[in-house]
Amino acid sequence: MKNIWNFFAGTLLLISKGSKAYYCWVLLLLVLMAIGASAFLRQFDQGLIVTNMQDQVSWGFYISNFTFMVGVAAAAVLLVIPAYVYEWGPIKEFAVLGELLAVSAIVMCMLFVTVDIGHPERFWHLIPKLGRLNFPQSLLAWDVVVLNTYLALNLTISIYILYNLYYKREPNHNFYTPLVLLSIPSAISIHTVTAFLYNGLGARPFWNSSILVPRFLASAFCSGPAFMLLIFLLVRKYTKFKIKDEAIQKVAEIMAYAMFINLLLLGAEIFKEYYTDSIHLNSFQYLFQGLHGHSALVPYIWTAMAFNVTAFFLFLVPSTRKNTITLVIGCVLVFVGVYIEKGMGLVIPGFIPDTLHEIYEYSPSNTELMLAMGIWATGLFVYTMLLRVAIPILNGDFHVADDGVSSYIGDDLFIVRQDDAEGETVVAEPVPARE
Repeated sequence: MKNIWNFFAGTLLLISKGSKAYYCWVLLLLVLMAIGASAFLRQFDQGLIVTNMQDQVSWGFYISNFTFMVGVAAAAVLLVIPAYVYEWGPIKEFAVLGELLAVSAIVMCMLFVTVDIGHPERFWHLIPKLGRLNFPQSLLAWDVVVLNTYLALNLTISIYILYNLYYKREPNHNFYTPLVLLSIPSAISIHTVTAFLYNGLGARPFWNSSILVPRFLASAFCSGPAFMLLIFLLVRKYTKFKIKDEAIQKVAEIMAYAMFINLLLLGAEIFKEYYTDSIHLNSFQYLFQGLHGHSALVPYIWTAMAFNVTAFFLFLVPSTRKNTITLVIGCVLVFVGVYIEKGMGLVIPGFIPDTLHEIYEYSPSNTELMLAMGIWATGLFVYTMLLRVAIPILNGDFHVADDGVSSYIGDDLFIVRQDDAEGETVVAEPVPARE
């Protein structure tokens, strides 16, 4: 327990130190989180009436973001498999960063679900023994189980590996390998169950498709790695952490294949609906060409399609995939394109027209936008703190010093730990490093 406390005490002091850019970034995130919190308090006080969701469109911007972030979290498996199953060194060196991103994404998923509930204070009804989870009868219960399982696995694996590296020990493969192997089907399951929540609704033909699960997974293996690559490029540029080009190129190549599958499956869905020309075509018509004069999502979905197709060719051609500028452009296009297609472009058309053939055009209210902004800021804040600890440990810059008492940080700082008269550990301020 003493070693564990020393580890966590050191990380707390570590995240409190940084450059001016670090402080400005953290301050910006805290301000956005405060804005989101104020919006949530208003919604909590007045109810979901402050949103633009109605009986006709009961899932809106919150669930759109939730669905997208589940894909970002699941995409960590693209790093886990080559790193831990095939022991491929270039990716194994930074696979922990992908697992920490999954942790941050799951936190955001849970927050989006929380704010979408009319009475979030009643969450205790989901806690076994205290309430009733309705597992395994309810698909929502399955979603709760798989999301929390995946969160626990990624947290356990990441903290265990970082803890051992901090104490200069080789992590025990017999402990974390079974957890890693379990995290792979868990990653697939969180997006599979999310897709089941949609395609199990027979009254919503837009979602009632058996290929929705592979569509979800294919798009997840585009958007998640796109965000990872953007983060990894920033990490490589502004820190001493080394990420090899071959690892980045391998992830980008996998993204090209995933985007092809995503576009193929979407095209198959469009062909089926338009060729059969049944009443079920209405939702696709509303999304892609407008329906009875209502076309709010049309410019967005065609923008998403243009972004996705452009990004596919950027990643498919080796010369543009290996060029840093076009690689960054492709990642941004993929992230935005899939965010639109898999967010508002998936959720809203499923409700239009409703079961009474009425059309209600939904757009998020200012409260929804501010709350979503606060949740995104929360997720980025969590990931920033995790990176602030993980990168120095992976670099070897934050570890127990040779004297076994101090923890070395960087090139010029020690955190001195010593036992006081009562035998308790004291964390002192950093002092200059010794020669």
